Amino acid sequence: MIDCELPTEGRNPRTLDVDTLPTMEVLRLINSEDATVPTVVASVLPEVARLVDLAVESLRGGGRVHYFGAGTSGRLAVIDAAELPPTFGIWGRVVAHHAGGPGALSKAVGDVEDDADLGRRDARDVRPGDVAVGIAASGRTPYVVGALRAAAAAGARTALISCNPHTPYGDEVEVHIGLATGPEVISGSTRMKAGTATKLVLNSFSTTLMIRMGRTYSNLMVSVNALNAKLRARLVRILTEATGMDARTCENALTEAGGNTRVALVSLLGEVPAARATTVLEEADGGVREALQRLRSA
Repeated sequence: MIDCELPTEGRNPRTLDVDTLPTMEVLRLINSEDATVPTVVASVLPEVARLVDLAVESLRGGGRVHYFGAGTSGRLAVIDAAELPPTFGIWGRVVAHHAGGPGALSKAVGDVEDDADLGRRDARDVRPGDVAVGIAASGRTPYVVGALRAAAAAGARTALISCNPHTPYGDEVEVHIGLATGPEVISGSTRMKAGTATKLVLNSFSTTLMIRMGRTYSNLMVSVNALNAKLRARLVRILTEATGMDARTCENALTEAGGNTRVALVSLLGEVPAARATTVLEEADGGVREALQRLRSA
């Protein structure tokens, strides 16, 4: 039975005749519903900012960010966490826990989302000072609730991303990002607007977190290392854009930095050897601007 108490499970009055329409009209209906999502996300940016600040504090203190989700929500969490290391060079600091494990990513596994004990078990490696982020369109998935309660008991900070702004579980966490996406084109198909809104929030959260952690310089990806020829050429272009220096100079600096883009960038802009750039970056927790400021103040 459809639970009409959940905003995403109600029938959408704008799509009641969707199954009678020609292809183009169906697509227009879906597109018009999707167009409402960015405005919904904009309305919760203050809460997203609070979560970013909690996560920055955690990562700078040596903690980790944990995502917990089931179904579409869990898959989106896994995608977000998996894309951070190659993009921002941060490994093992943002981790995703998906109900049912890797096998549930490509094939739905029945009942795991209803298993609060499984959520508690999956949260066993959460430590004090970590941040646990539950992701559930309904705002009440037992797996997610179990994980968040266990994380809170372990001394972690907690947050919930849901598409149910009035879920009572929002009162149990420090930050509730409640997205009012409303009923889907197809009732209960939360892979649609709810999934899109969740993806936008995760993109915004993790990208802003990486920026705040100094994993970019300006709007450039400078935390990627040169692992192959194609990537090396891209990184040389990034260095030329960031420094205004010629490609040969930047390629030489990248070589001296052992393929580490941030080391090469600090070396070039700070006019110091790669070894000194490495040391000051370590002192600055990897932040390029902070490292350069330290060099200027030395």
